[in-house]
Amino acid sequence: MKTLFTTLMIAVSLLSYGQSKKKQILIIGTFHFANPGLDVAQVNTFDVMSAKSQKELENITNKIKAFGPDKVFVEWSYKNQEGLDKLYLRKTDSLLKSNPDERIQLALRTAKKMKHPGMYAVDYNETLFPYEDLLLSMKAAGQDGLLKKNENMMKLVEASENKKIATYTLTQLLLEHNKPGEDKDNIGWYLSIANKAGKADDFTGAQLVSEWYRRNLYIYSILQKLTEAEDDKVMLIMGAGHTALLREFIKFDDTFEIVELKDVLK
Repeated sequence: MKTLFTTLMIAVSLLSYGQSKKKQILIIGTFHFANPGLDVAQVNTFDVMSAKSQKELENITNKIKAFGPDKVFVEWSYKNQEGLDKLYLRKTDSLLKSNPDERIQLALRTAKKMKHPGMYAVDYNETLFPYEDLLLSMKAAGQDGLLKKNENMMKLVEASENKKIATYTLTQLLLEHNKPGEDKDNIGWYLSIANKAGKADDFTGAQLVSEWYRRNLYIYSILQKLTEAEDDKVMLIMGAGHTALLREFIKFDDTFEIVELKDVLK
């Protein structure tokens, strides 16, 4: 028995040694630069096209270039890789001067500086997000306290974000969105509010939460499959709501180790 245990320990040690060199993944959770207004919490638009912000973007992407990701993954439907490829082939100067989208200003700018052949689409957006049904389920269940808690949280998020947008630089905003522990509130809303919604036999809330988890699990699955053996470093740029969950998945995947934006920008 002792011999068997020793053999197993040696095998585990060898396996761990073989997997010791993890791939580095730089995760950048962003607010939406172009702000399409699709999020539940409505916030003001930050001017990323100003001269000051453009200078910051040059500095940020230069630092990321020095980090050296082999691939750049973006929030773009994986079914439309062709569309992303066509976008990438357009004139860089024209795009940077006309399109505030973070996939252009941050991701494409970085990929072009590194002379990458393109970017990689990893978004999966064929899931549901029945927010209005969630509120109706709360009302039907008489969950006035939960409704009020949800309303107050949205107001708090909006006020906090709008204050930062009015006073922070672009670099400060990005660092804030990627601060360790910042993802707690992002995930917390789904479990402390959404999942509780409705009567005992009404799972509208749980459906919304499961759909959000499913979307992000699928995104992570795509990212895993597109990361090849020769890729030592990769970068993902995606909305901060997504990266909050993706960070949790990575913690339990021995393939990757997370590199923080604050360390890249030092």
